[in-house]
Amino acid sequence: MSHSEFRSTAENIEICPITPGDVERVAEFLHAELNSRLSPSAWAAAIRPTWQSASPNHGFMLVDGERVLGAYVAFYSQRRVDDRMENFCNLSAWCVLEPYRSHGLRLLRAMLAQEGYTFTDLSPSGNVVPLNARLNFQHLDTATALVPNWPWPRLGKRLRIVSDPATIEKSLKGRDLQIYRDHAGAPAAYHLAVIEDGECCYVMFRRDSRKRLRLFASILHVGNPDLFQRVARHVYSHLLTHHGILVTLAETRVVCSRPRYSILLASPRPKMFRSSRVSSSQVDYLYSELTCVPW
Repeated sequence: MSHSEFRSTAENIEICPITPGDVERVAEFLHAELNSRLSPSAWAAAIRPTWQSASPNHGFMLVDGERVLGAYVAFYSQRRVDDRMENFCNLSAWCVLEPYRSHGLRLLRAMLAQEGYTFTDLSPSGNVVPLNARLNFQHLDTATALVPNWPWPRLGKRLRIVSDPATIEKSLKGRDLQIYRDHAGAPAAYHLAVIEDGECCYVMFRRDSRKRLRLFASILHVGNPDLFQRVARHVYSHLLTHHGILVTLAETRVVCSRPRYSILLASPRPKMFRSSRVSSSQVDYLYSELTCVPW
């Protein structure tokens, strides 16, 4: 391609919102250019959130006619924070073809130009972290404990750990029941109800890879931290015996304490947010790519 031909093509490049009708072609693009381990249909299922929310788009894409040159996927939700409703936009998969990388920032600017949102970026890549910092994103405290999932015998019948959807529905109530219903079909989310003497703790986790080994679980939500602390060793044992997961990654801000027999990671993965109305303690990992995209 000559320089003049490239310039002519560049003049036709547009930034457009990803509409429901665009999801399939964006999914094909992300399969081909970002992560081929996820099929196009898996990408499409991930992009469409399982919760009901007034979403202005599914993010933004860079296009030249019908050809997708880049995409930045987003997940939207309305969440109650203290006594008010807050609009969240979770920034997810960001990919731009190499010849058009100079246009990539246009996608980010389009996303951040949407007013009235708290923005979260829960898996920024290495070069995105300093960029986010320049755009007034703040770091969350992601201190993470690595917990070996040892088998642990359960004596008596006082404690049950269940994953059957019908039993989870019956066991949960209030906010946790709504969270479960919103995420029950989310492609990356796994669900447990931990029940002891009539008390229940809802646990959501995802499977994760480190150094290409898909042997890890990351805890995304703990509904009853006090009960979780008492029974955590049995939850980790359940992840081993029922899911074949050897290690759990437990952020202390999620599980509310450092697990016993754990090792703190020297360099936990960063997570960031930008908001003028929400504090770091009010940011969680629900309604996000962490529940939707099974990397």
